[in-house]
Amino acid sequence: MNYTAIIIFCALFGFITVMGFVAARWRRGDLDHLHEWGLGGRRFGTVVTWFLLGGDLYTAYTFIAVPALISGAGALGFFALPYTIFIYPLLFLLFPRLWAVSHKRNYITAADFVQGRFGNRWLALAIAVTGIIATMPYIALQLVGLEVVIGAMGVQTEGFAGHLPLTIAFVILAVFTYNSGLRAPALIAMVKDVLIWITVIAMVIVIPQQLGGYEALFASIPVDKVILATPPEGSLGLYSGYVTLALGSAFALFLYPHSITGILSAKSAEAVQKNAIFLPAYSFLLGLLALTGFMAVYAGVRDMPEYADGFAASGNNFAVPALILHSFPDWFAGVAFAAIGIGGLVPAAIMSIAAANLYTRNIHAPFINPNMTPKQEATNAKIVSLVVKVGALVFIIGLQPEYAITLQLLGGIWMSQTVPAVILGLFTRWLNPVALFVGWAAGIILGTWMVSTNGFNSGIYAFDAGLFTVPGYAALYAITVNLALTYGLTPIFNRMAWTRGSDETQPSDYLYGRGKAAAMPDPAITTALE
Repeated sequence: MNYTAIIIFCALFGFITVMGFVAARWRRGDLDHLHEWGLGGRRFGTVVTWFLLGGDLYTAYTFIAVPALISGAGALGFFALPYTIFIYPLLFLLFPRLWAVSHKRNYITAADFVQGRFGNRWLALAIAVTGIIATMPYIALQLVGLEVVIGAMGVQTEGFAGHLPLTIAFVILAVFTYNSGLRAPALIAMVKDVLIWITVIAMVIVIPQQLGGYEALFASIPVDKVILATPPEGSLGLYSGYVTLALGSAFALFLYPHSITGILSAKSAEAVQKNAIFLPAYSFLLGLLALTGFMAVYAGVRDMPEYADGFAASGNNFAVPALILHSFPDWFAGVAFAAIGIGGLVPAAIMSIAAANLYTRNIHAPFINPNMTPKQEATNAKIVSLVVKVGALVFIIGLQPEYAITLQLLGGIWMSQTVPAVILGLFTRWLNPVALFVGWAAGIILGTWMVSTNGFNSGIYAFDAGLFTVPGYAALYAITVNLALTYGLTPIFNRMAWTRGSDETQPSDYLYGRGKAAAMPDPAITTALE
């Protein structure tokens, strides 16, 4: 056991635990109201939102999995870089409109907006259930990242005693989230992000010097690790797979409930737009982090006997922890592992809050208890957030991590099917809610089937177009069918009055910014969508 690293790790965990409880008094609000507990009172400025969204999107599993993918799969793993670049123009152009209408109508979830816009609680239920199911394995993956670094410090991670550190960490998470709501991960995210930046910058400066410099590093990497394989005749091969993975993943990321929660917690649409400008700094950080996958290959940590047990237990996910242990003193390893561990707690807290918001507002309220008081609503969400965390913990302890990875792979495909209702709904009311529901269901079924043909091991589906094969991300193929059905059935269903709900929003609800005219939809866009 690496006692120095363990002491540093526990000290930093203790510090953020105190911060988690103190957060209840930070920007004080009545936590018996759901918008205060679940959205931080919608009062986070540009800087806090930057840390919150950064901590939300760049998680412990990102820190572990991206270098692992690079060290294993090579060039294909770099799709994460253009993917995180594509998302920010979408954030800048689309989500200030969602913030504006949600702020004016007190919407707390994307499903709230869909319910208000299309007046169909079954469509809203579909959006809510999709979000909750897609979020659960995402929370579990944060546990995977946390468990890897706990094991890297020499702590046993098998059996009852082995799962005890992980359980303690999530009990701490559960208690301060229940107590402080979204304020806790927002405050802790600042510490987490500072530690992550310090760790990554130290790695990209110190490790290459130990290995003989970047020139020697890149010269040692096989060509097939840095360049996609040439497609076989009659197929686009990994070329189309790479492009569609990057593009399709970008559509899904900001539709996840935890991303929506971070966006709606901002105090203004301007804060959302500024974050679309500043958040690409994290993409730069991700690029540096991806390089550590090559560093692990060049350093040969996989072949070092002292790390054999770690790789046997965690596979390529152990590459970065092994590289840190090999390259830095024990005290810095403790700091780095704490950064990764806290990087698991922050998004897990936001995800559990987001799932609780969805259940409370879009399942419990409309279908079980429509007459909840604000206090009952907040209490219900707090309890559900605990249940969600316990479910994720049991999932990891009772099942293999591969199940969480598979479900998270499916989660991105499922979340993409909410694009028509949420994103297009920001610009047009013409789409019929029943048609949207049918399109959503078809997209979910088709996307899941495509992944099943690969044994649930890959999201790339080889679409056979006769004489030519186009491997592509299943989410894009599924959403194409989703949109075709939605647009094909809308004119038919629109003739049936019973299929159309009422729109409680007004054009002025979508206004934002100083001039406000910038928020009005371009008539040409609305006409094109119709």
